[in-house]
Amino acid sequence: MVDVGTKPVTARQAMARGRVFMRPETLALLESGDPRKGNVLATAHLAGVMAAKRTSEIIPLAHALPLDSVRLAFTIDRENPSVGIESRVRTRARTGVEMEALTAVAAAALTIYDMLKAVDRGMVLGEIALWEKRGGRSGLYRRRA
Repeated sequence: MVDVGTKPVTARQAMARGRVFMRPETLALLESGDPRKGNVLATAHLAGVMAAKRTSEIIPLAHALPLDSVRLAFTIDRENPSVGIESRVRTRARTGVEMEALTAVAAAALTIYDMLKAVDRGMVLGEIALWEKRGGRSGLYRRRA
């Protein structure tokens, strides 16, 4: 684990995105609110928040951080049948929240897969990436599209 004890406590935030690709029929089922296991996006949202809060238990050597905010948003893309996932995580700490934002997206994507796998085992989870981070010694990072 990296020693961050000498770093100042500062405001930090990170934004990550990912996507779950699926068949058009699967996306239509998700939108209809009729999946057998319940509300897919509400459950994925909860999973993402819970995962962000427990990142240090999942990722070896990640610091346990007090999170101020974890927000997730989902976007339906009918043209390229998929669900976009975006997480935004904020804290005031000595290290950043990139791993928490990425973990939230990954857990939300896995939850979508789990809830819809009975009708579409061919779904693909992808494009998980850090899109922005603010704060700390290195300052602002923005991914180029």
